[in-house]
Amino acid sequence: MSIKEITIDELKIALSSGSQLIDVREAYELEIAKIGGLHIPMNEILANVDKIPRDKMVVVYCRSGKRSASVIGALEERFGFENLYNLDGGILEWQEDVDNDMERY
Repeated sequence: MSIKEITIDELKIALSSGSQLIDVREAYELEIAKIGGLHIPMNEILANVDKIPRDKMVVVYCRSGKRSASVIGALEERFGFENLYNLDGGILEWQEDVDNDMERY
């Protein structure tokens, strides 16, 4: 099964329709740059699976999209989620396309 991806443009539409964002980066990364949503670090996601809605689109993101993709893979495999989307390019892509003033790291 392949991970479903969403582009920055699709994310803008999804956010306006009530989708949930989940940031799986580490806490120190939030201090550098953030686009919002629920913060559940990658290493804590399996212990916090009950915080992830199943009744709406959930977009998971990290810095580049690699960590969020592996988180989605684990959640789909272990818990049967079908409503998770990986933000293609992660926060780096957001910085490029939406917020050029956001600090890069």
